[in-house]
Amino acid sequence: MKELLRTGDPVRLSWLAALLAGENIEAVVFDTHMSFAEGSLAAIPRRLMVADEDYEAARQVLSEAGELEAGPGETADGLLGGRIALAQPAGGYRAAIDPVLLAASVPAAATGRLLDIGAGVGAAALCFAWRAPRASVLGLELQPELARLGQANVARNQMRSRVAILHGDLLRPPRDITVEPFDHVIANPPYLPAARADAPPDPAKAAANVEGEAVLADWIGFALRMTRAKGAITLIHRADRLDEILSLLQGRAGGIVVFPLWPKPGREAKRVLVRARPGLRAPMRLAAGLVLHRDDGAYTSEALAILRDGEALAL
Repeated sequence: MKELLRTGDPVRLSWLAALLAGENIEAVVFDTHMSFAEGSLAAIPRRLMVADEDYEAARQVLSEAGELEAGPGETADGLLGGRIALAQPAGGYRAAIDPVLLAASVPAAATGRLLDIGAGVGAAALCFAWRAPRASVLGLELQPELARLGQANVARNQMRSRVAILHGDLLRPPRDITVEPFDHVIANPPYLPAARADAPPDPAKAAANVEGEAVLADWIGFALRMTRAKGAITLIHRADRLDEILSLLQGRAGGIVVFPLWPKPGREAKRVLVRARPGLRAPMRLAAGLVLHRDDGAYTSEALAILRDGEALAL
């Protein structure tokens, strides 16, 4: 048998066992006798077990119900000061601050539909959905395991009515995504072209950091096609590829805003946020940007307000 989770809460165990039974999956609780021997029902966490052949199906049931903690090879993390619970792979690509900053770049008052291209485990999608309760969010993720984790994170944060993460390829997108244009499209594309990168040995990390079949032109072209006229696309990317990004937007969108992310005062920007609006002809604007760290390495108060408290970035 395989362990699904551990908990000292007998009421929750009964609920989870009933939930699985409703899907014809038999669950067994281990360690009950040890808890009684200790003199307390919660003294030793009990293990919820299922047969080996039922393990994947059981994980899916609990994930969809938002009842599954981080599984083997995963960690349970938090974003926005713990407001967003995020399970993600213990190794390989792990969400850091970039998706949080990307989500903060879209106004919290936004309504309508947002598409997150390359959604990973749902970090940006969930952060935006928390800030913009009137918007609906769809994420597209190429790697099936990350898409599965992303949808489990949606359930974990009780946002299934407004957020979904789909497995799919931007070069061959699912039909559900292409039927109707979006009001906002965000993306955190791989930062390095294959010719300039030594791919990490971990396949998931390599796919997140190094361009594969889809290159930067494909990401931007897809984002523009998926955005309604006078909507907005926003990317976060390396500053040393800004010239390439602007050339790909030339003649296809206006109202471009370049927002530098300064690592410390007086240091050159390594990352930029770029917003563009299809159907507009307004001139480009260079924003003041955001300083992320003080000289001592701690986050600035402005950065903390965004990363911990969920405030918006003013592009």
